[in-house]
Amino acid sequence: MSTMNTGYPQQTVVVYTQSAWSRFWSWMGWLAFFIVTIIVIGQWVTLAEYFDTSEGIDEKYVQGSKTADDKVAIITISGVIIDGEGFVKNQIDKVKADKNVKAVVIRVDSPGGTVTGSDYIYHHLQQLRKEKSLPVVVSMGGMAASGGYYVSMAVGDKPDTIFAEPTCSTGSIGVMIPHYDISGLLARYDIEDDSIATHPRKLMLSMTREMKPEERELIQAHINDMFDRFKSVIKEGRPMFAADPTALDQLATGEVFTADQALKHKLIDKIGFIEEALDRALELASLDKEKTKIVKYKRPVTLLDNLGYAEARRHASPLGASHLDLATLLDFSAPRAWYLTTSLPALLSSRRAD
Repeated sequence: MSTMNTGYPQQTVVVYTQSAWSRFWSWMGWLAFFIVTIIVIGQWVTLAEYFDTSEGIDEKYVQGSKTADDKVAIITISGVIIDGEGFVKNQIDKVKADKNVKAVVIRVDSPGGTVTGSDYIYHHLQQLRKEKSLPVVVSMGGMAASGGYYVSMAVGDKPDTIFAEPTCSTGSIGVMIPHYDISGLLARYDIEDDSIATHPRKLMLSMTREMKPEERELIQAHINDMFDRFKSVIKEGRPMFAADPTALDQLATGEVFTADQALKHKLIDKIGFIEEALDRALELASLDKEKTKIVKYKRPVTLLDNLGYAEARRHASPLGASHLDLATLLDFSAPRAWYLTTSLPALLSSRRAD
């Protein structure tokens, strides 16, 4: 046998074989690295969520310059207003944190809602306008009645700032506490309400007993106070009624007005679509339409939304996006005051705004 001489020096090849124990610790090291990375990312996300008062809502481009820094933001208020917290408040917080927003258009399409919820939204819209010195314009859609009209007063006393579409229904200035008397039905079937309370007046809004005249006077005084607040808010947003409160009293009957009637009675400033409201906001903020971005906000899309669960729930529930459970039923059955336009019980009136 002959050995071929290649002319190259011989090389020693060393093959290193990792022991099972070494491989185990190598895997453990990588596992620990991934776990720590996930924990750090989770902590960062948690911290970001902690300081994010907008609940992660997304900004969406509507029109105008896509590259502009200056913005006009559209805040949407639609459906029945319940407690004020939720999507509407998140939009307000989003605008408050954005230094590039120079004007706001409030898009209202709501029959109203609870007294407290409507007042809560009105308060925070007013606070936003005053703290950031932002011009605010209202665009009323199909309906801006009762609490929907109430929140529209956040524009302040600037002229030509409330626009309503030609087919809008607005007004319905008033307060109600729903009450149903089924005592006659119970008597027919020999059913007696044997509730125990600390005082008879604790039960004065119970539907199982007839309301006494003195109890009705107490409830009437209660909603009259809320009615006075409603009118005082209108006087702030419509100064002409502060100068002529009798004119407001004649309109504050709970009556719903068409856009033409509302314009005649000075409840609104102009009949026009959202485009006219946006043009007015640009004018008040001294912005160039070609150098301004118009944006609005939408709720973050969840996995359940992608699976179609949210849409199915909206069709299944008379409250729309709200979940029809015991807690919701109890919430709507509570004897609370409403700035609401409806011919049905509050529970079935419309989808909720937030």
